[in-house]
Amino acid sequence: MKRKYIVKSWMKYGVLLLALSPVFTSCEKNLTYVNQQELNPENFPKTESDAVAALNAMYSGIMQGSSWSGYGAAQQSITTQASQTTDEAICNWDDAGRWKKLNMLNFDPDFTSLTQHYSDLMRYVSRITGLIPQIEAIDMNEDKKKQSVAELKALRGFFMQIMYLYYGPVPVVLDPAILNTPESAAQPRPTKEAMIGYIEKDFKEAIAVLPDKFTGKDLGRFSKAAALTALMKLYMQEKRWADAIEMGKQIKAIGFSLTPKYEDNFNINAKGGNNEIILPVVANATSSTTANGYRPHYLPTDYYDVTVGGGDAPWGGYRMPWKTYDKFDQADYRLKLLLQKYPTMKDGKIVYRDARAGGDIGAVMDKYGPDPAKVSSTSTSINMVVFRYADVALLHAEALNEVNGPTAEAYALLNEVRTVHGKLAPHAGLTKDTFRKAVQDERLFELWAEGVRRDDLIRWGQYVQRAKDDGYTPGDHVVLYPLPRAAVNQSNGVIKQNPGYN
Repeated sequence: MKRKYIVKSWMKYGVLLLALSPVFTSCEKNLTYVNQQELNPENFPKTESDAVAALNAMYSGIMQGSSWSGYGAAQQSITTQASQTTDEAICNWDDAGRWKKLNMLNFDPDFTSLTQHYSDLMRYVSRITGLIPQIEAIDMNEDKKKQSVAELKALRGFFMQIMYLYYGPVPVVLDPAILNTPESAAQPRPTKEAMIGYIEKDFKEAIAVLPDKFTGKDLGRFSKAAALTALMKLYMQEKRWADAIEMGKQIKAIGFSLTPKYEDNFNINAKGGNNEIILPVVANATSSTTANGYRPHYLPTDYYDVTVGGGDAPWGGYRMPWKTYDKFDQADYRLKLLLQKYPTMKDGKIVYRDARAGGDIGAVMDKYGPDPAKVSSTSTSINMVVFRYADVALLHAEALNEVNGPTAEAYALLNEVRTVHGKLAPHAGLTKDTFRKAVQDERLFELWAEGVRRDDLIRWGQYVQRAKDDGYTPGDHVVLYPLPRAAVNQSNGVIKQNPGYN
C-alpha cells in the first residue's frame, strides 16, 4: 500500500499543526511524497505579519503545545519530572504506579510521560527547520527578518538541547531540502559531538543577532540572555567549565540582578517581568497552552490562601520529602514558600495544620503564588520561570570552583544568592570540595520546583545513587530516558534505542 505524506508546517494566523512527524509515519517502502507547499502555497507565510504569526506559533513549543507539558505541572512536564525523579518531590497519587515509577527511576519505552518530549519537540524542530527558509524568502523589513530567524534558531537550539539532555543525540532533520520526505523519516542518530555542534551553532547564530533582553509586550521571547543561559546549561552538563564561565560573564554583563524578595519571582509582582527573570512563560489562566497549573498539583486539598481569601481548588498531589526539607536551615527565608504548617479554614476560622505531625509525606511546596483575579480555581496567570539569574549565578560559581577552587568571585556569586534570597550568613573558609557541596545545597534551597534538579544530580553523579539510597535498584542507564518504542520500531532499525531499554 502507498501512502501520501502531506505535512503542513504552518497555516495562516499562526495555527500550529501537530501532525505526526515523518519519524513515526514513514514505515513503508516505496512511499509517494507530496509536497504540501507546492500543492497549496496559501498555507505558507508570505508577508511580515504572516512571519510574526508563524514565529509566535513556534513559541508554544516551550510548553510543548499544552499547559500540561513543558514548564507546566503535570506528570509529563519538565518541572515535575525534574522533581519526581530526584529527592525534590514525591506524590500522594499512585495512579497505576506511574508516580512511584518516576521516583524509582523505573523507566521503559512505553512510559509516555517520559517519551513524549521526543515526540513533541522533534515536531517543533522540524517545523522550525521548514519555517526558516520560508521567512528568509519573504519581502519584509530586513532587521525584523533577521530577528525572527534568530528567535527561531534560539528556539530550535533550546528544543534540541532538551532532547539531548533527556535522550542523548537524536536524529533531528536540519536540512530543509529533505524535510518531510521519506529520506528524512529514518535518519540515524548523530554522534554526541555532532549533536552538540547543532545546538551550539543555533545558539551562537541567535546570540549574534538577538537583543540583550525582551521586556513589555515582548516579555517571554528568546533574547540573547536566554540563549546564553541555555548554552551555559549545555556547557555545564558537558563539564566545559571555561565555556560555562564565559557564558556566565556575558549574562552578568547584560545587567541582571537578584530580586530583593525571593517570592516576587513567583507571584503577581513578576507578571510584567523583573530584573532577575531571564525567560518566563507568560501565563494566561484561561489558555490551553500557557495556563499555570502549579497550585492544584502542589497544594493540599484543605489549603486556604489567606492572602486572597481562598479561591483554589487543590488536588493535593506533590510534596517535598521531609528528609529533603530537613536539609534547609530553619532560618532560611525561602522556607516562607516551603511549609511544614499551612493554612486551612475550619468553622469559619483560619487554622494552621502541621503537615509533619499529621503524618503527611512531606512539606507543602507553595512556590507559585495565587492569582488575585481568581479567573480559574485550577490555573493562574502567574508567569512560569524558565531561566532566572539566581540559577546562572550558582552555575557560574560552580564552574569557577571546578577550575580554580573557591575564588573571591565564586564566593561573591554564591553568597549573593544565599544572603539576598536566603537571608543567611555568607559562607567563608571553604575548600574546593566543601564549596562544591555548598553550591549543591544552595541550588536545592534556591531552585526547588523550577525544573533543574534532574540535570544537577546527573552532573554531580548523584542521580542514580539517590534512588539507590531510597532502596530502589535502577541501572546506570536511566540517566537517559528511553526513546519512544514507535520511533525505534518504525525506523526499521535505523534509529537505535538507548542502551539498557528493551
